[in-house]
Formats: sequence, C-alpha cells, structure tokens
Amino acid sequence: MITVLGSINMDLTATTERLPQPGETVAGTSFATAAGGKGANQALAARRAGSTVKMVGAVGEDNFAGPALALLDEAKVDLSAVAHVSTPTGTALILVGGTGENMIAVVPGANGTVSEAQAHAAVETMQTGDILMLQLEIPATAVEAALKAARAKGIVTLMNTAPLTDDAARLARLADIVVANETEFELLAGHQIPDAAVRKAALEKLHSETGQTFVVTLGGDGVVAICEGRFFSAEGLKIEPVDTVGAGDTFCGYLAASLEQGLEFAEALRRAAVAGSLACLIRGAQPSIPLADQVDRRV
Repeated sequence: MITVLGSINMDLTATTERLPQPGETVAGTSFATAAGGKGANQALAARRAGSTVKMVGAVGEDNFAGPALALLDEAKVDLSAVAHVSTPTGTALILVGGTGENMIAVVPGANGTVSEAQAHAAVETMQTGDILMLQLEIPATAVEAALKAARAKGIVTLMNTAPLTDDAARLARLADIVVANETEFELLAGHQIPDAAVRKAALEKLHSETGQTFVVTLGGDGVVAICEGRFFSAEGLKIEPVDTVGAGDTFCGYLAASLEQGLEFAEALRRAAVAGSLACLIRGAQPSIPLADQVDRRV
C-alpha cells in the first residue's frame, strides 16, 4: 500500500500563445479548472498504476473541495484521512504557453493546516512493505514529522523535492528515495551541474555519503538515478508535449507504485519515465495521468 501525505488543490489553468514577461499582459486562448495538488496528483498516479493508495491531507469547506477530490474518489483512493477545515481549499494558478511550458503560483489554503498529528497518524497505520510519499506543498513540520516517524518504524519513504523550498535540502536527508528535477538537484548537490559528467559525480558523492537513492528527472532527456551503488538511466517517449503540468507527479506516482509492486529498480524507472511522457499529451494535471495498461503497452 502507498500512503501519500501532501497537498490537494484545484488548478485554474489559462493557456496563452507564449508565457508573459514580468509586468506584461498577454491574451489567453482558453481556461479550464481541474483537480490538482502535488500530493493528490501523485496519489492518483500511484492508484492508476495499480497500487492501493491512501491520501492524507486537507481541503476546505467550500465549492472547490468536492471537485478537488472527485477523481481520487472515482479511482477509489482511500480519502478517510483527508480533513475538512474552515480554510479554503488550496489553489494553483497556472499559465501554459504555446510550447507546453508553464508558470505556476500555488496558494496553500487548507494544505497549510496539515499537522504533525496527521503525519504521525498516517505513519501509525502503515505496515512493513508500504511506501510513504511526500512533497513540499504542506508545512515542513508535517513532512519532517512523517519522515522521522517512518524511519523509526522502518517504512520506506519517497520524497519529491518540489516545490523547491528553503527546507528541501534538509528534509531530503531524511528520505530513503529522493526525486528531484535538475534545478532541485543542484540545491541538493550544493553547486551548479553544467553537464552529465558533473551530475553523475554529484550523484555518486551524495549516495556514498548518505546511502540514499537519488533520482533526477531531466524532462525530455529522461531520468538518471543511483541506487544501491549502481547508476541507472531511462528514457521516456519521444513526444511533442501539449502540457507538462503534472508530468513530474505522474513520474513519482508510477515510480512508487512500481517499486511497491515489486519491480526491479531499472524497470520501475523506465515505467515511470514512460508514464511521465504520456502525461504531457493531455492538458491538466490529473486528467492527463495515464492508466497502467496505457503505460505498460509502451514500456
């Protein structure tokens, strides 16, 4: 089973021919709302990948709460540990440019109320062999409490260092598996990464110091990782992206689910990379997450 402690949002997405410069107004071409939040996205991805999933987080007592949980509920994600609070449901304001690249502003709302008590309660119900997934759109105190409680209980933790916060590097040290993009990995490494050789050296150095598994996503160039002393790489699919929102979350959810289902690390990495690629072909964070059979046909 996978437990996800994280954010639940409504995404408000506008598309434009190109992303605006600071202070500039550009005309939009479309607008849509969709369920999102890194925690909820990753929970749905893990569920669509075939694992049993429990979501732990918070939503408001407002009109966004129901739609924010709808796809999770439809997929039969366990929502019994999602709190309903007086603070508004979290929102993400997203601009998607003509090339598929995006700009995002996240308003935490109810996500900011997720507590250490919820974190401890989440871990308390977990069993050996389960995986705990975390991101950084909820308070750092809750993330830290969950990571420490999981380590004490021998529960495997997978932490995605997004969005990049001041606490990311410190909290990443407490996780068993760390998933970062190129920018986030530079923070973990403590220096710029100008090329693949420097990246590999940085991965080897961090792994030798901590014993942790590190995974670095490279967008269209696939993914590299180090696990149990071995270096891995995997490619996604060659695609023309429509919308990259949610691709990283899809990758994380599929990676966790694949490992929980017993796949070898190399197989899990490739499956997750393919899933992340497919997520770029449909607009919206959660609507774009592919089903397991769609992914497994392309692995």
